[in-house]
Amino acid sequence: MSTDRVVPPLNFAMVAPGVYRSGYPNKKNYPFLKKLGLKTVMFLCPEEYSEENVAFLESEGIQIFHYPISVNKEPFGEIDQKDIADALVQVLDVRNHPILLHCNKGKHRIGCLVGCLRKLQNWSMTSIFDEYRRFAGPSIRIADQEFIEVFSEPLYYNPKHIPSWL
Repeated sequence: MSTDRVVPPLNFAMVAPGVYRSGYPNKKNYPFLKKLGLKTVMFLCPEEYSEENVAFLESEGIQIFHYPISVNKEPFGEIDQKDIADALVQVLDVRNHPILLHCNKGKHRIGCLVGCLRKLQNWSMTSIFDEYRRFAGPSIRIADQEFIEVFSEPLYYNPKHIPSWL
């Protein structure tokens, strides 16, 4: 029996073929991440990425996209629509797939990013909010749902490299 444990990061899930979401991965998640064959990791937090994770990703040849996004918190915190639009352009480029999208817990910032992606996929707002709530658990933020609902920033992506599921 193998002693290698394959443990996914907190709140891990597939968003679409080649796109995954989660909370902040750590050393115990590395064997799992290796199995995904990732090309890219996208980190949506203002903090610097941990040296340990940077070393792991570099050793695996995985590129890192860091978007220093703060959370939507009343009364002052607000995610910039342009930051989410810029991140979505990278998500919509299959040359970056497989890609793991994560923030600290995989709830709010990733929930906003995935919610905006779902709008592009023409999901109903009810379905988008259901998915958001499933990952946010009891810490639902109305500001996040409002952000998703009003998101309208134009996206400038290369149509030659968009995924088939868009």
